[in-house]
Amino acid sequence: MNEKLRILVVEDEEPIRRGLVDLFVFHGYEVESASCGKKGLEMGLSGNFDLIVLDVMLPNLDGYSICNALREKSRSQAIILLTAKASEEDIINGLTLGADDYITKPFSVRQLVLRAEAVLRRSVRAHALQRRLQLTPELSIDTEALVAEISGRKDSVVLTRKEVEILCYLHHHKDRPISREELLSEVWGYARAELIETRTVDIHIAKLRRKIEKDAKNPLLLLTVRGEGYQLAQAG
Repeated sequence: MNEKLRILVVEDEEPIRRGLVDLFVFHGYEVESASCGKKGLEMGLSGNFDLIVLDVMLPNLDGYSICNALREKSRSQAIILLTAKASEEDIINGLTLGADDYITKPFSVRQLVLRAEAVLRRSVRAHALQRRLQLTPELSIDTEALVAEISGRKDSVVLTRKEVEILCYLHHHKDRPISREELLSEVWGYARAELIETRTVDIHIAKLRRKIEKDAKNPLLLLTVRGEGYQLAQAG
């Protein structure tokens, strides 16, 4: 029998925490939980969890701080942030810290399960990536260390796992533009992208441009093809 995937739920509101635990157990996962930030971080750092579902507003240590601490230990730990904060600034903050997804409250049970399953599928797929890829004549990426090397820059650029996956997918399909819906389906792993309400693709692309472009407002590496999607620059 296959070993169950393990999920840690960190949520201080007891009815929500119990509901999330019951939900994931029902869907076949092994689940543990914590009711405060300090305990959640302790469990996250010491346990072997395939996914950590983490509320942002927690007693004694907020979810952003926990996410940052988890990322310092493991760049590959799968993390979903839950929050009532829905502003673009809050979402960007969570994704910048390395969360794989950011889900705003209130959320539907179906949405949460779909997105948790997608994050877990991506986590497994990430291990199969080729170690080093030359994405454009100016841009190469180390998929294990999660860093990019850009011509003319002395220091490497630190990326999140999701940013690496986006760039790798665009590279493997460099002959054509890739739509937002295809990225949601193939990179985020959503089985039915039309069911997912999220601005995460645009936010990730904007973040990537700030990291890899000399001028994020006038990109030369990660291009927008009007009406079609995104595409990496080609040689020549």
